[in-house]
Amino acid sequence: MRKWVLPDYVEDVLPPEAARMEQTRRALLDAFAAAGYLLVNPPLIEHLDALLTGTGQDLEHNTFKLIDPLSGKILGVRPDITPQVARIDATYHGDDAERRYCYAGEVLRTQASIGTSRALTQVGAELFGSATVDGDVEIVKLMISSAHAAGAAPLLLDCGHVGVFKALAQHYELSPKATQAADAALAAKSTSALAEIKTLPFEARGSLEALTTLFGPAKMVLQRARAALPRNATITAALDQLDAVATAITDAGAQCSLDLADLPGLDYHTGLVFVAYLSGTTHVVARGGRYDGVGEAFSQSVSGRARIRPATGFSFVDLRALTEVTTNAS
Repeated sequence: MRKWVLPDYVEDVLPPEAARMEQTRRALLDAFAAAGYLLVNPPLIEHLDALLTGTGQDLEHNTFKLIDPLSGKILGVRPDITPQVARIDATYHGDDAERRYCYAGEVLRTQASIGTSRALTQVGAELFGSATVDGDVEIVKLMISSAHAAGAAPLLLDCGHVGVFKALAQHYELSPKATQAADAALAAKSTSALAEIKTLPFEARGSLEALTTLFGPAKMVLQRARAALPRNATITAALDQLDAVATAITDAGAQCSLDLADLPGLDYHTGLVFVAYLSGTTHVVARGGRYDGVGEAFSQSVSGRARIRPATGFSFVDLRALTEVTTNAS
């Protein structure tokens, strides 16, 4: 008798776990709806260039590709839903009004992170049109409240702001090559790697080395950052935004830490970035941040005019893992 085997890192979800996942999904979507976020349901496959627009090359290596037998064009199976929401926002709405979307759907990735599947259910919310820190505050508060509604509490949010590093690179007039090398060094929190970048000015090296030490409780990090980093309007604005977000997180009943050397998706994110953990664990509950301009290419193709559309949001990256954690916690 033949034994049917699924592809590596792809699994069935059986009763009663499937029922528990549906309860969690429903709790999250109900929380989004109560906050005014409207449900969208993009297709599982799209033309490849649409899936890779905005987030672009960061997702290309994680995208399954196939040939459409009807058109002969290359299609992709979505590894992330955010680019699709950006396409929807740009395609169906041409004004600058604020719009709130939410979604829940399957994503498929060519690679699996340690301990995860390649076939995931992603649930998230996106706010388009809000260019101020108020939008970021709304998003982190929604993430906390919806996670609580699903049974994932208490939370610790580890936050950063890519604007600090980008402002330093501009302040010291770093070349693209030096900026890329510094980004890699900061990801490893390696001062020795920074020292190996021969084109870094002395003052720039000192500021970047300071970033590797600026992590921990929010109030402490902000105080040290204001003293250690150069006086620069963009840096000051970024730190003020982090201060407002950290206050909102605490007021919402979660913990907040900062890490100014954490720069995920530097070419994609434009401001706040955050990862939410279940307190006392290393389990990642959600990821999010600001990514202004993610729909710029879509708006240009629709109207002929490129628009930098402010955008901020988050996703619960793995509904099955979230459900497992909340079930064990109860």
